[in-house]
Amino acid sequence: MALLSASSLCFGADKIDSKVLTGTSAFADYHSVQPGVFRKITANDIPKPYATRGVSNGPEVVPKPANAWPKAPKGFKVELYADGLNLPREIRRAPNGDLFVAETDSGELKIFRGITKEGKPEQTSTFTKGLRGPFGMAFYPPGASPQFIYVGNENSVVRFAYKNGDLKASGQAETIIAKIPTGGHSTRDVAFSFDGKRMFVSVGSRSNVDDPDTHPGEKLRANILEYTPEGKFVKVYASGIRNPVGIAVNPITNELWCSVNERDMLGDNLVPDYITHVQEEGFYGWPWYYTGSNQDPRLKGTHPELRGHVIVPDVLLQPHNASLEMMFYDGKQFPASYSGDIFAAEHGSWNKAVRAGYEVVRVPLTNGHATGEYEDFLTGFVTESGDVWGRPVGVATATDGSLMVTDDGSKSIWRVTYVGK
Repeated sequence: MALLSASSLCFGADKIDSKVLTGTSAFADYHSVQPGVFRKITANDIPKPYATRGVSNGPEVVPKPANAWPKAPKGFKVELYADGLNLPREIRRAPNGDLFVAETDSGELKIFRGITKEGKPEQTSTFTKGLRGPFGMAFYPPGASPQFIYVGNENSVVRFAYKNGDLKASGQAETIIAKIPTGGHSTRDVAFSFDGKRMFVSVGSRSNVDDPDTHPGEKLRANILEYTPEGKFVKVYASGIRNPVGIAVNPITNELWCSVNERDMLGDNLVPDYITHVQEEGFYGWPWYYTGSNQDPRLKGTHPELRGHVIVPDVLLQPHNASLEMMFYDGKQFPASYSGDIFAAEHGSWNKAVRAGYEVVRVPLTNGHATGEYEDFLTGFVTESGDVWGRPVGVATATDGSLMVTDDGSKSIWRVTYVGK
């Protein structure tokens, strides 16, 4: 067997204890995050507000150092699939296997087709240009033969006629939802129920913690909205979700799930970001409460009737992780124990004294349900000195079962495969 160079892969950290870290030990920063470490944070573990001071500590992304490479658990290989992209964000696999990537800043959708024996795309194409802050993408109707691709712009949802194998849009965008509030959080994800009858659109808040009662700009924000596929508004599907960046439907339970950026400036370890299944017409607290009936001290005394009615999310992540796209692993290339598990991209903190996030996490599921644990899966995007060179955004399963990860720090797509123990 030919030797594999360090420039093409990383087998991850040395073997570690597989026990689940709990309590205060479950909290982490970039120094302690390692591939294969499992963590479980509960509502009882979170500190009081202002236990530490809220800070501004955003990263200045540096070029990837020559010796830097993403780290995965033992038995996994990491390769560079594509680089030189223009701020790649969400990534979605089309039914025929093509990978669509939203380049938000340039307003383009790119397609990456196939994988060569060297681990590179066989073909690339620009599907369309001229969009306004595109992020989320979904193919419709669900199944093997879509007729459209829907795109979540910052201010709208549009769709293009699409059939399997199209490398370029054959016509102009059709506007499905004309007016989505802009300003503040701008990522709009789109997902369909498996029966094709419901379209879900995530709309983050305009602010950190503005009270919607006194700030009209927060109307119909910090919610997941339900529409028909034709764009008719149905209802607020779930509310109080500060910024549900990534949404996806669980193929086992048919439940909608989301990946959420929670609020800032209450301290290093408040408030936990989270991944959770979304209860229809459920309320998740923002802005008055968080992680159950913990009231935000900045809105003390408001809406006491909501105490006791705030849903605690399924999986609490590191506070300020900036959890973005999530998906359910549906490949066969990883070990069978990974089937159906969640992978989610953690873009990384700007609001923590010592950086956290900058990784991809895995949430193990049992029969489609979470127990609260998550695993640090793909790490290494921060140097020992704290310099950030990579920021994961999107995750998708390629047709061959490998995990594809977009990174808008190094402007790359990484490919993770399993090669054995």
